[in-house]
Amino acid sequence: MKLSFNNQMRMEQRMKLAPRMIQSMEVLQLPLLALQEKIEAELNSNPVLELADEPPTSPEDVPTKPEENPDDRELVVREDSDRVEDFQRLENVADEFEDYFEGYSYRAARNDGEPDKKMEAMQNTAAGEISLHDSLREQWRLVETSDLVKAAGDLIIDYIDEKGYLSVRLEQLHNKDKYPFGLDELNTALRLIQKLEPAGVGARDLRECLLLQMEQFPEDMSFEMELVGRHWNDLLENHLPQIAKKMNTTVERIAKAIERMSKFDSSPGLVVGRSENHPITADVIIEPDGQGGYQVYLAETRMPSLRVNQFYRKMVKDRGVDENTRQFLQKNILSAQWFMDAIEQRKQTLLRVARAVVDYQKEFFDKGKLFLKPLPMATIAAQVGVHIATISRAVSGKYVQSPQGILPLRSFFSGGTEDDQGREMSYDAVKAKLEEIVAAEDKANPLSDDDLRKKLTEAGMGHIARRTVAKYRSILNIPTARFRKKY
Repeated sequence: MKLSFNNQMRMEQRMKLAPRMIQSMEVLQLPLLALQEKIEAELNSNPVLELADEPPTSPEDVPTKPEENPDDRELVVREDSDRVEDFQRLENVADEFEDYFEGYSYRAARNDGEPDKKMEAMQNTAAGEISLHDSLREQWRLVETSDLVKAAGDLIIDYIDEKGYLSVRLEQLHNKDKYPFGLDELNTALRLIQKLEPAGVGARDLRECLLLQMEQFPEDMSFEMELVGRHWNDLLENHLPQIAKKMNTTVERIAKAIERMSKFDSSPGLVVGRSENHPITADVIIEPDGQGGYQVYLAETRMPSLRVNQFYRKMVKDRGVDENTRQFLQKNILSAQWFMDAIEQRKQTLLRVARAVVDYQKEFFDKGKLFLKPLPMATIAAQVGVHIATISRAVSGKYVQSPQGILPLRSFFSGGTEDDQGREMSYDAVKAKLEEIVAAEDKANPLSDDDLRKKLTEAGMGHIARRTVAKYRSILNIPTARFRKKY
């Protein structure tokens, strides 16, 4: 095989993003709460950046450098020295702290009848969230049973998911070579775990979960337990007349029992250690202006104002300052200026996009969801004068507070269709009309997908295929007509 080298020239275009542009795009994409965290992190990392509401630092405020104590110098082991002096300081540390602790004595605070404010604050502080596994282990530790059953229960708890269900079969946990307990101990441990709190924990399916909760319910649930225990499959298929015939009862009584069972929790494990929902903070406020229009402004009440410290600006211009210090300050001042420019650019872009959306979707803010128009991002991009990718980043994770509620800004961008009059209509408007038709239907004789399609056509939603109606119904979590029927 012969190797050869040759030179070749070619022309090509490449798009390279400068660090300033990358930072600007990152800031634009951040929602309000994330931007506040970003600002706090930047304030901690950049020494020249400060809050504008703080008093400016003057040269007189900067403390003078005290005379350096040889023992207070930073411990630096240099390669160009014999390091004897540095290691001598290190050896003296133990002796200095020993002398300090010998002269230190602890004296308990006297209680003269006055309440301890720190202790009260600690006692009033909410305890941290405990996980489901920790809660079960704490309860299981207090259960009196044999050691083998205890060990089997510890293993079972490891396989209980966050919803409270046992995620594996007991036969899968049975391993004679690995664990000393057998299948009998596993079954005994599971029955004991199923008596722990919350009610229904340790169930292997929804049917068992409901039965466990009904067993621990203080009221009489014998009829409901028979309904779930013996007629579960018919119950899932909504065959209430057949169940009534088999149980020699009325459909009304079965419907009342189903209503009682609906109060039970299908995911009992989430009651313990449920994670807190992240708050939604509106980035844009939309309010009526009293003249038939709307005023749009940014929610910046909690947004801090930033500036570059004036003292450090003067230090950069001072030729008497060390060159390395000046370069360090110049770098941080430039970074701070970029960051503030990115925040300002985010404000202007987000405000322009929001105003363009409000102008285009004015009927939605006036009349509601049925009047939402289809809106491609390219339309707003052309109106604002930016790229489509910029619009996508500007609306990502942002919320608007409007007369129609707090809504994602991205929800105003969707495709659509035309109604019978040729007017453009958003797909979300069609879904809203579908929900309205289902809510008003006769539950004793619910509408099929083909009937829903006809109702939508009669309502002026245009000609929609039956499979499209089925898709929208599935997206909206609306069950089929058979399961919507009420006897």
